[in-house]
Amino acid sequence: MNMIERPSPNCNDRQLPIAMLVLHYTGMRSAAEAIDWLANPASGVSAHYVVAEDGTVLRMVAEDKRAWHAGRSWWRGLTDVNSASIGIEIVNPGHEFGYVPFPPAQMDAVHALVADLRARHAIAPANVVGHSDIAPTRKQDPGELFDWPRLARAGLAAAPRPATDPNWTDPGVLAALGRYGYDITAPLDAVIAFQRHHRPARFDGVIDAETRTILRGLLLAEGL
Repeated sequence: MNMIERPSPNCNDRQLPIAMLVLHYTGMRSAAEAIDWLANPASGVSAHYVVAEDGTVLRMVAEDKRAWHAGRSWWRGLTDVNSASIGIEIVNPGHEFGYVPFPPAQMDAVHALVADLRARHAIAPANVVGHSDIAPTRKQDPGELFDWPRLARAGLAAAPRPATDPNWTDPGVLAALGRYGYDITAPLDAVIAFQRHHRPARFDGVIDAETRTILRGLLLAEGL
């Protein structure tokens, strides 16, 4: 990877060991604007890494420091996600400014970066998540165009085992989502976030057979 150092002052000490990767899109009009914002002390936000469209990777916060990327979030009972995670911002204008597919060179760099971080920190595939997974009421990124299947095929992110429709009731599905790791206090948002990540062709919040089957396959993969 072509790595550039661009330190951000927006960080502090970790309170927890690294156990997660959180993938974001920058959601700004340009890479330069996003990088400047992440480096601006007035912004109150940062990330450990930024991946540009051409595959260039910027390191902005040292991995042993707590970057400020997750905000108000929850995953598997964890509320201080910033302390337990490494944040990766992927340059993309996002839904607000003309969401576009992630270029191959960018996905290649994300793939390599995730593989390296997972190997060095022994991060479980199910803990490689999107911002929308940990903050479903607030966030949509990295969104339905992000190539989660590529990471899953490589064993770098969660992949469901073969399963059949368990025919759970809707409350049963929500309980299973909570068991898997999602905050289900806003049920519709939780279902949409799950679908956006694991069934991006349709993320309407409707609990159907495909949604139930994928969720069951993920629980089987986790031994839950």
